[in-house]
Amino acid sequence: MAAMKRNAKKTGANRQSGGRRPAPRPKRPKLHGLSDIRRFFHRNRDPIFFISATNFNLLGIDEWVRNFWYVNYIDCFDGQHPSVFVPREAPHRPFTCIEDINNYLLSHKEVIDFIRSKGRRPKAVFLMFNEETERLCREIGMEVCFPPAAMRTKVDDKISTNRIAKRAGVPSVPHVLAKAGSYAELRRVARRLGPDLVVQTSFGDSGHTTFFISTERDWKRHAEEIVGAGELKIMKRIRCRGSALEACVTKHGTIVGPLMTELVGFPELTPYRGGWCGNEVFAGAFDRRIRERARRSAVKFGDELRRMGYKGYFEIDFLTDLDTGHVYLGEVNPRITGASSMTNLAAFAHADAPLFLFHLLEWMDVDFEFDVDDLNSRWANPANIDSWSQLVIKFTPDRVERVSAAPRSGIWQLNADGSASYVRMQTHRRTVQQEDRAFFLRITGPGDYFYQGADLGILVSPGRFMTDNFRLNARARAWIRAMRAHFASAEAALEAASDAAARAAVGGFKLS
Repeated sequence: MAAMKRNAKKTGANRQSGGRRPAPRPKRPKLHGLSDIRRFFHRNRDPIFFISATNFNLLGIDEWVRNFWYVNYIDCFDGQHPSVFVPREAPHRPFTCIEDINNYLLSHKEVIDFIRSKGRRPKAVFLMFNEETERLCREIGMEVCFPPAAMRTKVDDKISTNRIAKRAGVPSVPHVLAKAGSYAELRRVARRLGPDLVVQTSFGDSGHTTFFISTERDWKRHAEEIVGAGELKIMKRIRCRGSALEACVTKHGTIVGPLMTELVGFPELTPYRGGWCGNEVFAGAFDRRIRERARRSAVKFGDELRRMGYKGYFEIDFLTDLDTGHVYLGEVNPRITGASSMTNLAAFAHADAPLFLFHLLEWMDVDFEFDVDDLNSRWANPANIDSWSQLVIKFTPDRVERVSAAPRSGIWQLNADGSASYVRMQTHRRTVQQEDRAFFLRITGPGDYFYQGADLGILVSPGRFMTDNFRLNARARAWIRAMRAHFASAEAALEAASDAAARAAVGGFKLS
């Protein structure tokens, strides 16, 4: 009788908790090489969710990974993307960052119901997240497939990044790490760096937190943002060219993608002098020595991250000194980035596997092996790199306007008269083959508000958008004019502008 009562109590407990816990999953067989890895993801059963403002950063991953879903705040595809879920708008506090958007989504009943409808063992990936995001995921029973937010914050700190690079043996532009409460103090601590300085604060998009200072007048213009910011990275200003590559720390070593040029500060695209506004994947942009120096530095930095306990995706920016050829660390983003779709949709990725799949492997319940050195060697070969470019088009005027019309996401045609016409809906660039066509991802749509710096959309096309002198070429300028012409707006009244701020229309902060 006592045994029956104990069993009855257990049965009642099981009913209250929703039934018996699922039996442990049988151990999966080890994956040997890229073919097994690709097959594993095509058969994936664990639901994986990319939760962010848009699905831009991981475009196309749903075609490689079964049961991969995008949960977004902005519906860039007007309900036409088969893997995108956008909940109905619910009351929320004004957003100040992408983390706020993600936490709003994870608190939304429709999102929680959607996640739970896709099966057990859900996993989440993010562009940005914080401790609150981690707490909300625990409540849902969802694993965050990234190192902890605290570790990401440490790596993202530009001062901490510099120290990690020093331990790894990765060179930085001549600099000092110091506080500066006045122009006189700045000059004193940076006396060995020459008259032209670049000052960076610890956190934030480099377009907003990098200051070029040669005179006291320059200092006064930026002093409010610098004083009180704590320890600064104060660098000698060099004639340089920016570049970036993405990499992934795995248990078998660091995988490195191709070196990409960066579009920075073009006033046709961004209001920010040092603001990132696109990339080119172009094998001829760098000579073999520069590519090899950048690749070695990325591997060293990744190996140091692994010693710190970090695993998975990161992006590293480089500055190539045009006078000496030295390749210096710029900054590190411990996450996917605005260049991730360029890396993951490239020809070399389609021949092997997108870099992001190796990130996911680190969080999947499966053992695997592959030859990292062999993969890195193939991905470093210029013959395996096709040429693509992307433009990130922002609203540049300093005013608020309400959008009345905007171009749709999909394939667009650049016509002989300089206009652009819509061809068809498409979820990423896959079917674009000629330079007079491009894939456009709309970010700001009808009913939204323009702000200075708001992302209008991203345009991706084969070929280059810069000249050999790394200025915007005629084709890029034509595309920018043509796509801007499809946006229409009216200047917002003061009360409407105030309402826009209160509703926190996305665009006042970096989305990628």
